Amino acid sequence: MAGAFVGAFGLLMLSAFTSVLAGGPLSTKRELVNAAYQAVAGECLNWEKPDLSDAQKVDCAAAHKFEVTGTADITGAYPKEAPFPNAEAWEKIAQENCAQASTTYMAGKLDPKGKYGVGTLNPDQNRWSSGYRQLRCGLQVTAPSGAPLPSFGSAKTQDQSAVYDPGVCVSLAGNNTVGDPIECAKPHAFEIVGVVQHAEGPFVALEAQDALMSERCAAIATEYTGGADLKAKNLLVTWDTRAEESWAVGSRKANCKIGAVPQGTNLVAWEGSVRNPNGAPLTTANPPQTTSVRAQDEPTGAPLHSESGKPPSESGKPSDSGQPDKPSSSAPTTTSENR
Repeated sequence: MAGAFVGAFGLLMLSAFTSVLAGGPLSTKRELVNAAYQAVAGECLNWEKPDLSDAQKVDCAAAHKFEVTGTADITGAYPKEAPFPNAEAWEKIAQENCAQASTTYMAGKLDPKGKYGVGTLNPDQNRWSSGYRQLRCGLQVTAPSGAPLPSFGSAKTQDQSAVYDPGVCVSLAGNNTVGDPIECAKPHAFEIVGVVQHAEGPFVALEAQDALMSERCAAIATEYTGGADLKAKNLLVTWDTRAEESWAVGSRKANCKIGAVPQGTNLVAWEGSVRNPNGAPLTTANPPQTTSVRAQDEPTGAPLHSESGKPPSESGKPSDSGQPDKPSSSAPTTTSENR
């Protein structure tokens, strides 16, 4: 099988600060009791309504959208007469009050580039006006748009690697970035074809990871596609790597994926799936990583992402930064695999 492959160009997720406004409207007779205002460190919350008015405490082994790592009272910095914070202010509040709480909760082993981001459950504008100033700090898995993804198990015990299951496609967002999971029939940046589990041990340099992933991902792609000629489809195989700080906290998984040959430094969207319809059933996580997410609802407030401002890595080199790499502009290498 002739298949094109090249080094990693584009990561999947951003470990971000995400802020959500919790609670529905206040009643003049009786305030709705909301679990989001009662949860303590170690408890997990789930909800369906965008205003979190149906938030409930659930067993962390079950699907949930927020794991509480602590609480913070910001009355000192924001007295009763203080105006309701805008998006930038909420991000600053989250960074100042919840980043360290979450790191401490994880005993210092929070992957800064992993699937978990630091989040806050904030009082809505009505509660803010009444003087309520307590936040719930926590960890959550979010898509690049800020839309919450289901999480299973306590973050303390889970692999933090930012990976998706084989068969998941991720969209191409604005500014040459990778977006949320999306149906493969729609335009997308990458189709995930497999997950590589690196062996335990000392950190493997990126160049060595690159060499290992190029070999493993070529073989995985051959099996996934049934030996399809990717070059003829103007597609190529690429992959992710793990940064040293991620490796240090135990993140060892990385995705193999297929994308369109980039145009210069720009990712190119493509449609459809290259999966062999007659192939063996896919091996996915249990519970599986999500294949789609709902759009972020306006009533929860705009998602707040921490932007590092770190430039993409050099062309053709794998990266594990929070931002997608610029794609390699070098000609794809052609290899033959027989399986």
